[in-house]
Amino acid sequence: MNYDIVVLGAGISGISAAYHLKEGGVNSVVFEKNPSWGGMLDNFEINGFRFDRFVHLSFAIDEHVKEIFAKSTDFYTHTPDPFNYYRGYWVKHPAQNNLYPLPSGEKKMILEDFKKRKLKDVSEIKNYEEWLRVQFGDYFAENFPIPYTRKYWTVEPKNLETKWVGKRIYLPSIEEIEEGCETEKTPVTYYAKEMRYPKKGGYKSFLTSMVKGIDIRQNKEVIKIDIEKHKIYFSDGTQCKYKKLVSSLPLPELCKIIENTPKEVVEASEKLMCTSGYLVSLGFNKPDIPKHLWFYIYDEDILSARVYSPSLKSPENAPEGCSSLQAEIYFSRDKKINLSEDEILQHTIEKLIKMNVFKEDDLVVKNIKKEDYANVVFKHNIYENRKIVLEFLEGCNIKSIGRFGEWKYLWSDQSLISGQMAAEKILRELPDKL
Repeated sequence: MNYDIVVLGAGISGISAAYHLKEGGVNSVVFEKNPSWGGMLDNFEINGFRFDRFVHLSFAIDEHVKEIFAKSTDFYTHTPDPFNYYRGYWVKHPAQNNLYPLPSGEKKMILEDFKKRKLKDVSEIKNYEEWLRVQFGDYFAENFPIPYTRKYWTVEPKNLETKWVGKRIYLPSIEEIEEGCETEKTPVTYYAKEMRYPKKGGYKSFLTSMVKGIDIRQNKEVIKIDIEKHKIYFSDGTQCKYKKLVSSLPLPELCKIIENTPKEVVEASEKLMCTSGYLVSLGFNKPDIPKHLWFYIYDEDILSARVYSPSLKSPENAPEGCSSLQAEIYFSRDKKINLSEDEILQHTIEKLIKMNVFKEDDLVVKNIKKEDYANVVFKHNIYENRKIVLEFLEGCNIKSIGRFGEWKYLWSDQSLISGQMAAEKILRELPDKL
């Protein structure tokens, strides 16, 4: 088969690329290796409980993205009010300006350390650990974000650069920290003011308006790309030709399947690091098990980094009279978990019970799933290696999109925009190129 434009991957960036091409009057075909579309935004059901494939809430501010999401589905709007679990204490998020529940001695150490921290210009800061110590002082850094970095990013913070941080971490004034030590009635300072989630059908329902009319071929895994002949080979023995190619495949995977990829490009792609993740999904026979939409866990003896509630996002995600939670656990080539999936599942259940989140008799559904690609890790060599790979792909006339196609810290709305930008670039090229 011959196609003018082929899109690889039916996640949000691939769907967005095909949708915006169609909006511009150009058809494409999308090939997806899985039996359903949605990528990381997909979901699955167990005994009437719906769980997203990975955890999502929308706080998009781009008006075009918000319009697409709004015309796709009705949604709930949640006000962020996350919490943190730290050594038996439940602390409002972000912890740095909500220390009220902690013992007075510990609050005093954090406050004193914050006041005497060594201030530096951003240009002088060499790594993320140093950034954390400069922002919060040694005691808070060593007991809160440094352990959490090991859990979430799976590396020592000194091995991370800092450009990715942006506005993701709140930097309070000394007055805010002092207030947070004295009272729990502090304002919400989370970086998003509201979070949106579909009323029905899970997070992927936000994409339904884009999917309509798009040609998506499922169960089509790409095993080889011949860039000279513009030919794609699939695991089912079929093949096709293309004139233009858009890919949301992870850069290391894409470099493996492009025929005759230069050695230096393959090596650069292999140096790009990401986390993988286990998602533990739990269903309960009571409606009120989750007390928070989501919470973070700092304790390193607990594998879970974050826990969300699908049933609080939308009651439709659980049977009537029931509720649910999902816990995220991260690992990577730098930090392996030497436990079986059953052991990880059991560990997660036991720790959450010990934290008094639920009782064993409440549990009616338990599941664990692994995702090979969870988050991009911003080690110091990321930019040079990413540049080598992306310049090679550009030379192959392949437009690489999405979180793992651009190898950036993209949220779902940014991934949608990534696909949109690729489509708009193709539309500008079409009069001369096709």
